[in-house]
Amino acid sequence: MDNGLLVGLSRQTALERQFDVVANNIANLNTFGFKSTSSVFEEYLTSDARENEFGTADAQVRFVDDRTSFRNFDQGPIQRTGNPLDIALDGNAFLAVQAAGGERYTRNGALHINADGELVTADGDRVAGDSGPIVFQATDRNISISADGRLTAIEGANTSVESLRGKLKLVSFARPQQLQAEGATLFSAPAGLTQQAATAVRVIQGAVEGSNVNGVLEMTRMIEINRTYTLINAMLKSRDDQQKNTIDKLAQVPS
Repeated sequence: MDNGLLVGLSRQTALERQFDVVANNIANLNTFGFKSTSSVFEEYLTSDARENEFGTADAQVRFVDDRTSFRNFDQGPIQRTGNPLDIALDGNAFLAVQAAGGERYTRNGALHINADGELVTADGDRVAGDSGPIVFQATDRNISISADGRLTAIEGANTSVESLRGKLKLVSFARPQQLQAEGATLFSAPAGLTQQAATAVRVIQGAVEGSNVNGVLEMTRMIEINRTYTLINAMLKSRDDQQKNTIDKLAQVPS
């Protein structure tokens, strides 16, 4: 196949991957705690010619290599909800939860209490405390969450004494880019990535962290991807038509 066609195909393949990434960002524009993703491409240089007898140096062919993607862990906007169980993390930290596959980490602070009195996420994962799951009693009221993550409640109707129900397990990572995404807002830590207790973080009660996706920017990227894909498709078609015409002319027998 002609190198021009191969280069164009490599670019279209990369654009398809980039389109999927952008579409996923837009789909999670309103997902609490979602972190946007960007694609990383690089130029891959090669040459089909390997002989040393050419008079000039071999021309390098530049392909597009879909190398990887990276996640933007910048903090999203803080949105007030009025729900006393909702939390937003102001700072570099993750909320630890107990999921089906073990301990996982999230910035989605939309929480509630399940039928067993346990504090859980919107997906039903138990919120981890420094000493285990955080459990409330049926008669608890006036739940309060301090800036350092301590949860207290007033027991019964005839007392004003606050009882400690647990402390949120807040962790941070030196290299968060190594976290592996599981779904929209859940992350797991691979072997070798060590967590540490988060210190520079403030818990905000009655609020959640919104998605950090820039909707206008992502829509602009999607338009650019569509235009580029269409342009390359037209170029490839023109190249293919040119080759067909050349072959037809060469195949013509002079009368």
